[in-house]
Amino acid sequence: MQNKGLVKLFAVLFGLVSIYQLSFTFKAKQIESTAEEIAISKIADTEEDFRVKRSQEEANYLESIATDTVFNIGIAQFTYNEVKQKAMNLGLDLKGGINVTLQISVKDILKGLANNTKDPIFNKALDDASELQKNSQNTYLEDFFISFDAIKGDAKLASPDIFYTKALDGEINGNMSDEEVEKIISTKIDESIVSAFEVLRKRIDEFGVTSPNIQRLGTSGRILVELPGVKDVERATTLLQSTAQLQFWDAYKGEQFFPFLSQANETLKKIVDTKKEVEKDKESQDEEDATDSEIDDLLGDAETDSTTVATVNPIFDLLRGQGYPGGPIIAKFEIKDKATVLDYLNRPEVRSLLSAEQRYAKFVFGKPEKDSELVDLYALVGNRENLPPLSGAVVTDASNEFSPVGNKSEVSMQMNAKGAKIWEEMTGNAYNKGSQIAIVLDDVVYSAPGVTTGPIAGGRSSISGDFSLNEAIDLANVLRAGKLPASADIIQSEVVGPSLGQEAIDSGKMSFMIALALVLIWMIFYYGKAGGFSDIAMVLNILLIFGILSGLGAVLTLPGIAGIVLTIGMSVDANVLIFERIREELAKGKGQKEAIEDGFSNALSSILDANITTGLTALILFIFGTGPIKGFATTLLIGIGTSLFTAIFITRLLIDWYSNKGGVLNFSTPITKNLFRNINIEFLKKRKLAYIISGVFIVLSLGSLFTNGLDQGVDFVGGRTYQVRFAQDVSASEISGVLSKPEVFSSANAKTLGNANQLKITTKYKVNETGGEVDEEIRKKLYTALQPYLKGLTYEEFISDAVTKTVGLLKSDKVSPTIADDIKKSSFWAILGSLIVVFLYILIRFKRWQYSLGAVAAVFHDVLIVLGIFSLTYKFMPFTMEIDQAFIAAILTVIGYSLNDTVVVFDRIREFFNEHTNWNFERVVNESLSSTLSRTLNTSLTTLVVLLAIFIFGGDSIRGFMFALIVGVVVGTYSSLFIATPIMYDSVQKLEDKKNKKE
Repeated sequence: MQNKGLVKLFAVLFGLVSIYQLSFTFKAKQIESTAEEIAISKIADTEEDFRVKRSQEEANYLESIATDTVFNIGIAQFTYNEVKQKAMNLGLDLKGGINVTLQISVKDILKGLANNTKDPIFNKALDDASELQKNSQNTYLEDFFISFDAIKGDAKLASPDIFYTKALDGEINGNMSDEEVEKIISTKIDESIVSAFEVLRKRIDEFGVTSPNIQRLGTSGRILVELPGVKDVERATTLLQSTAQLQFWDAYKGEQFFPFLSQANETLKKIVDTKKEVEKDKESQDEEDATDSEIDDLLGDAETDSTTVATVNPIFDLLRGQGYPGGPIIAKFEIKDKATVLDYLNRPEVRSLLSAEQRYAKFVFGKPEKDSELVDLYALVGNRENLPPLSGAVVTDASNEFSPVGNKSEVSMQMNAKGAKIWEEMTGNAYNKGSQIAIVLDDVVYSAPGVTTGPIAGGRSSISGDFSLNEAIDLANVLRAGKLPASADIIQSEVVGPSLGQEAIDSGKMSFMIALALVLIWMIFYYGKAGGFSDIAMVLNILLIFGILSGLGAVLTLPGIAGIVLTIGMSVDANVLIFERIREELAKGKGQKEAIEDGFSNALSSILDANITTGLTALILFIFGTGPIKGFATTLLIGIGTSLFTAIFITRLLIDWYSNKGGVLNFSTPITKNLFRNINIEFLKKRKLAYIISGVFIVLSLGSLFTNGLDQGVDFVGGRTYQVRFAQDVSASEISGVLSKPEVFSSANAKTLGNANQLKITTKYKVNETGGEVDEEIRKKLYTALQPYLKGLTYEEFISDAVTKTVGLLKSDKVSPTIADDIKKSSFWAILGSLIVVFLYILIRFKRWQYSLGAVAAVFHDVLIVLGIFSLTYKFMPFTMEIDQAFIAAILTVIGYSLNDTVVVFDRIREFFNEHTNWNFERVVNESLSSTLSRTLNTSLTTLVVLLAIFIFGGDSIRGFMFALIVGVVVGTYSSLFIATPIMYDSVQKLEDKKNKKE
């Protein structure tokens, strides 16, 4: 090997750089452990909310040392912030946290650009575009233009009723064609989405999350946000979804609307269909009467009032209290009844009861009271345009402070000169009238203080309320960052509790160490001292993988760990190829040095071809994948590169060093010396039997796929899933029945996940509805229905995010049907794309389409059988076998592995074909398959050992993923021997037979 000194230099440098990068990870972990110990010593287990307090203590300690020097490497000094920034980033599944895909409402942006026009054609086009989006791969804007074009008639986008407005004057004029307007609107939409992206980025920066990830997803208006380590999920989602539309309104006094509520209630009695409600109340009353009668009989008192009649009052039955005299609160209602109350009050028949002065009144609810299900109703002084006297656009700065009275958290704001002037007028009017000013954020009244000291000059004001410190911090944060240009709905989310993340780390470590130990032992057992040298190279390979991941700032996920462990198994392949070729050269009678030289040289082509085909599938996976799948592809790509370097150069360096100093290497042990020697199996004679066996499996697979189908996860069909752990074993079918009741979710499915005390619960209940309130409602419904099985667990304990949590809600996922359809289609293109790319690569490398045909036919065979086995067995397997994005990662890995195996065989066929020109093609193929059998079985066995270690000792969440890989490796090994090569042979022979007939 040439340039040994350069290889040594690179190896040492790469190793040192990797150790340097990983040292920050170890130091960060050490500091965080210290912070945890300090928190435990300060907060006892007996204290109320001790987990929350400990978490706060940890945060306080880490914040206190943020800029202190905590790590020295030589003369270099690093603060904790710098150490944390350089440490390896752990993904959601290892650290806990939240991953959401936000959809910025392009529909809202279009309405704003059209000045909220009432034009019927414009608004119908918006509705039609929303309908098209359900089954469309276009962006919303593209579907809007299609919808408008279909119904526009003589209307134009540049008309005064649509986009020829004051806001767009100078950019759009009445003479423009629709095509010209479309370009301008497209630019405006893109600018708004960029603005939304920047607003969200600022909010996240202020939130204080370590290693957040935020990125735009194409031009669809979707933004991906990953916040690893976040424990307060509700706080994070509120921060992300808040549009921060701050408004200042004059508020009516509550008593002005007391008579109106009575009149509204009487009117609603006549127009609301109360028949069912009356019957329901009467049934309830009958049950109460029957119970009272039994009690009275027991007490010797048989007198009952049988004349009770249920009376339904649409508003008063929901009323839970009234405001105080002189204050702005009209009444109090339960949070769950907000939508119903607003629907009642905004009905035309009810609004007609308002006086002329009140006809534009705007009914809005306040911020829910702490530790209460009640919320206040306000009436704001509206106007014909429904625009506030003052908006949040005038706010130039905001900060959280403590009020001088009661030391409570509040948010202080500073306005610009224009805002200060209007604010002074508003407060002056309120002072003179003795009325209130409501401060409204995203249609929620945060406070409605009275003005008692006269007009407020200077533009300085504050928002007070029953705020926690975090709420005040977040509110100031969103006001500083600015408002979103449109609403942001969470269309996909994944929430992982930190306890589940810690379990994933523990199981990942165990599976990693066991798999590594098994592979290291096997290599020494099979190849002796040479296997020991390959083990040294493999350990360096692992060090390099982790070092590169850390240096690149890549995120390590559970599938990422699986990718690393799989890389260990597959990296053996390069060494096996080399060692098998050296053994062949030694068997020919060559000397050790010459055999080593020729062995490395002859194996290089196969190694490169095999790794490039695997690398291509990993690259496709990286391009099309998101989140954990991208992490899997990243580690696989890095692993392929480092495996090539360590196998080709480091192993060679060690073997040459030992050989040059007189050491003898047999590349085998006494047990394995003659294994697979002088084998001459006539594989092609068995191909018809193989075709029959494969045909039977394919027919069974297709039959099951068409009849039984697949267990599609929420990634592909939409819905919500919850991973819940109980203190005792539970029946999945019983829980499914409880959750499928009409008063719960109507339809739900529970499956055992791992142990019998852990369930994965899936439901499509309100899957098309977004927002924090809907998510909270569903969590509460879930908790209420599961209460009999939770052994007295409170709701707060059920949803808490404590690291030490062992029971309760551990993880939740949500995927809207729209994005599920997109995921399904992108997965299809990922698989098809990888097949096309590999077909072309093999065609270029082997220069005959028959090789490509054989390889791709084998891949189709493997994929169909894996799918068929999942279809046949998912109903009774003791682990989840859902088809989701992780499964697609497994399928693509199977494709890569199968191709890796097939290409090695094809490479040997090409070599023998050129070397043995006097052999017929059948003998070339059989000899090639026989000579590579040792390598094929060796690589398959080591890879299977690795996968089985992860399958047995890894986490429950990746067991289905591992099962797919195990099946894929077995089927892939079989297909490379009995499907790919025979199909290639038959297609070549058929062509030759045609040529011979013509001649």
